[in-house]
Amino acid sequence: MNLPADFFSPPILLTAGAGALAVLGLAATRVRWRKLDPVALNAWMGACVVIILFWQLSGGFKPGLSFHLLGSTAFTLLAGPWMAMIGMATVLLALAAWGTLDWGSLGLIFLICVACPVTITGVALRLAQRFLPANYFIYLFLNAFLIGGASFFASALLLVATLGLAGTYPADELLYDVLPFYFLLSWSEAFTTGLMMSIFVVYKPHWVATFDDRRYLYNKPPL
Repeated sequence: MNLPADFFSPPILLTAGAGALAVLGLAATRVRWRKLDPVALNAWMGACVVIILFWQLSGGFKPGLSFHLLGSTAFTLLAGPWMAMIGMATVLLALAAWGTLDWGSLGLIFLICVACPVTITGVALRLAQRFLPANYFIYLFLNAFLIGGASFFASALLLVATLGLAGTYPADELLYDVLPFYFLLSWSEAFTTGLMMSIFVVYKPHWVATFDDRRYLYNKPPL
């Protein structure tokens, strides 16, 4: 979701940039850097590459309105919310260096396409772990499939609201012509996230930071 910087005033871009840096600073302080698993770190780097490809495979008919998968929910479930924030920021920087994204609006893109879905996924996961049974299918169907689609659509709503408030496009065009496309694409995000996490938890569960065999398969508390 590329947002041209000239759509917004400098104060908005500066405020968004400061907010994005604050979120990244918090994420950097919450990661246990000395305890990072080298295998999981390799999976993290691989996820960055895959998500870059997701963002490159985009379509759109007007500036600021591009349609592609985000991958934020899958990254959050794979690496945890804080590492997902840092990983997605790395993705955005790589895309900006490649010329796909506008440097001036990276902060705004980060808040809409990264901070929003990652936060929703992280909160939903904690609520599910606290109030729902530790069940493999709940993890995949709720936290991967449903939350993947819901977090994508929440980002789309935030994007549409941002463009509408900035006066970039008429509100009725955004609501009736653009938002339905994002709603349909949210199902693709849900399916892709659910499929990817199903494969990972079966064949590479040690790559998935938020999945524990003892909890979800044997109903034993994790160590």
